[in-house]
Amino acid sequence: MTPDYCTRVAILGAGRGGLALLDLLHQTPGIQVVGITDKNPSALGLQRARELNIPVHEQVTDLIGNHGINLILDVTGDPAVERFVAVHKRPEAELMSGPSAKVLWTLVQQEAKLQAELFDAEKLAGIGSFAAGIAHDINNPLQLILGLAENIREERDLAAIHQEATEIIEAVKRTTAICRDLTSYARRSAPCESTEVSLNAKMDDALKIARYAAGLQDITVIKNYNEGAIVKGNPEEVLHMFVNLITNAVHAMEKGGTLILHTRVSPEGVTASVSDTGCGIPPDSKERIFEPFFTTKPPGKGTGLGLYNVRSIVTKMHGRIRVDSDVGNGTTVSIEFPARAPS
Repeated sequence: MTPDYCTRVAILGAGRGGLALLDLLHQTPGIQVVGITDKNPSALGLQRARELNIPVHEQVTDLIGNHGINLILDVTGDPAVERFVAVHKRPEAELMSGPSAKVLWTLVQQEAKLQAELFDAEKLAGIGSFAAGIAHDINNPLQLILGLAENIREERDLAAIHQEATEIIEAVKRTTAICRDLTSYARRSAPCESTEVSLNAKMDDALKIARYAAGLQDITVIKNYNEGAIVKGNPEEVLHMFVNLITNAVHAMEKGGTLILHTRVSPEGVTASVSDTGCGIPPDSKERIFEPFFTTKPPGKGTGLGLYNVRSIVTKMHGRIRVDSDVGNGTTVSIEFPARAPS
């Protein structure tokens, strides 16, 4: 929904400062970035702006002459640019530059750091809920290895020994795969430029991890994937997003049910959805599920940050999230990503 009043912002400088401001402001309600400029045509902020369909200007005068601009953010650090803009900007546009722009950039960096720490803290808290499932999945191959090793100690038939050794190797590989998946998921997220991410592959990876948080024995999993369901984003964040959504869906089906993972590709963009046939979300809770620290789970079962982080990731990727739920019949969470610009 478009706010009644929108602050229209122009950014001068597309280096680290301009890029950080662009990433924050473009997803902030009530703010519209109308353009960005930099003397370096290869500046990262200009590349990012093109991904976001934000106008890129070669000349400062072309940008600051825009009639609708309310605020000009000069993060070039160049006093000559500041003086030029002060003289040539339109009277109704305010200019923030020099020390004030530096303070703003510092605050933006701090906000990004806090968001990353919150993301990692929620992820590690979720790992704790995987403990029982991890122990079960590791204990089974360990018990098999123990039994086979005891057999080998007494075995005299070389062919039988080779067969049992092969089974031990396979059991070790299964255990190693479990450890590898969890280690990869639990590691601290690193800053990452947007890259192409297959939603189908990340849904499959998330399903393998989410099963540790909740048993899938009584749940039927249906995958309905479209080829070419690819978006631009951080692969670790996309994986975490789906782990949260799938875990929530499985938790909602305590007595079993059906989990449906769906992707769809259309000219308008790419859609991914996670559906369950569980308990559903009460209407009074549905309005609050994306609030930080809000949870309907019992104490110790949820941090209240999962869906908050999901929405943050979706917003960062310029997508939209929709929740359709019917109490007693289930919930569908759909995420719509815009079509990628031609490369």
